[in-house]
Amino acid sequence: MTEKNAPPYLRIAAELRRRIAEGELAPGDRVPSTRQIAKEWNVALATATKVLTTLRQEGLVRAQPRVGTVVADAPERLPHPPRPPRAAAAPAASDGELTRERVVRAAVDIADAEGLAALSMRGVAARLGVAAMSPYRYVNSKDDLVFLMADAVLAEAHYPADAPSHWRPRLEAGARSLWAVHRAHPWLAQVTPLTRPLALPHLIAYSEWMLGALDGHGLTPATMFNLNVLIYSYVQGTAVHLEREAQAAGATGMSEDQWMESQAAAFDALVASGAYPTFAKVTGSFDDGGYELRLDEVFELGLTSMLDGLTALIDG
Repeated sequence: MTEKNAPPYLRIAAELRRRIAEGELAPGDRVPSTRQIAKEWNVALATATKVLTTLRQEGLVRAQPRVGTVVADAPERLPHPPRPPRAAAAPAASDGELTRERVVRAAVDIADAEGLAALSMRGVAARLGVAAMSPYRYVNSKDDLVFLMADAVLAEAHYPADAPSHWRPRLEAGARSLWAVHRAHPWLAQVTPLTRPLALPHLIAYSEWMLGALDGHGLTPATMFNLNVLIYSYVQGTAVHLEREAQAAGATGMSEDQWMESQAAAFDALVASGAYPTFAKVTGSFDDGGYELRLDEVFELGLTSMLDGLTALIDG
């Protein structure tokens, strides 16, 4: 088989392999995402997923949560791109050992690295090396798969074996555990609106923990549930920006710092206009490094403020 006649995923993989071998893409550099590959080479997302899977299996790239797929730290430097195999491509691997858990895990890995928008059933099949329709034997649809993914990652939440006796440390533990799950899996905040909760065992387990903290303080059932929803929505609402930043970086090709640099002149003009004196005073008080948004700090400040506000309601 000549390189010209090789399957599209092999031709694209060869080009990315060349860029890595010749140093155009250095260790730690982001390689094109599945969406970027699909757009640049006009191929399906499943084909793009197969490209990254091929390079990952060769040890040339790795998935980095919240960043995407990057060049591995010590990739094997190839003197030139290898030629496509001369023999016919081997058939897809048998799915005899495929399980629902493997399908879900593969889907989570794709969403962690590329975002939820890059997820497709064909892409999951390509990552697992099975026939395109094989995952449908274990999940009915992509929507069902996403729900299973959500429950799987929510299972990573950890609650102290000995529940704190006081309501506040218990609520803090639950909120921070949920925040840690969203930090590890930014796509989770995009799964469903707050008004359409999912009947997932591990989501109910989270609510059980939080409601347990609120129980026995004279609150009405509606107030207890409203507070549970309030804290959950705060975590979700803050976490949604993790995935949005990754999407913006992929769409614009600019990092957060590069974006801010591109907006610097516009911000300076607004500050210099004199129309926003308090904004100008606050921003002008920062050192040369300027203000750096750290979502973890914002999360902790908001959580502390929220729980301070609940003290009068619960302990009053």
